[in-house]
Amino acid sequence: METRLIGDSDRRACPKCDFVYWGNYSIGVGALLFKEKRVLLVRRAQNPGKGYWTNPGGFIEQFETIEETVEREVWEETGIKAKIRSIVALRDQPRDPHNLYVAFSMDYVEGEPKADGVEVDGAGFFSYEETLQMNVAPFTRWLLEIAFHGKDPGLWPDTHAAEPMPAKGLFKISTEQKE
Repeated sequence: METRLIGDSDRRACPKCDFVYWGNYSIGVGALLFKEKRVLLVRRAQNPGKGYWTNPGGFIEQFETIEETVEREVWEETGIKAKIRSIVALRDQPRDPHNLYVAFSMDYVEGEPKADGVEVDGAGFFSYEETLQMNVAPFTRWLLEIAFHGKDPGLWPDTHAAEPMPAKGLFKISTEQKE
């Protein structure tokens, strides 16, 4: 590997082939899921964030859609089945690895919250007032403000794209009223 100026940045590249190291990236997802005006939160049993209450979430797998990821993470951490509704927030952290976090509004399908006992040691639905008294992680506190007080429905899955595309996971501004 050698360092070469590619575009406007120094990049590590192979001197014998076309390989360029573009960086180290991770994509995280999280769920904002309500049942009877109460939001689903989990208490982290491991670092980072051990002891903090957060929204359920985790990292995307290589060949998993982002929708599958957030639904899987909610199920694994809490035993709750949920379906995505819309994307309501993004966080961009340029670091190593560069992290992009996508927060989804989700619809409750079924189940009662039960902590997995590995990643989380507590799980439940909580009112906004209850969350104010809890040890909620700062980023989750920001997400709760969006969840409880946000006015915009976010970006909705586009299941009928105008142009056929091989990519999955298209999202767009809602073009119809959804509740």
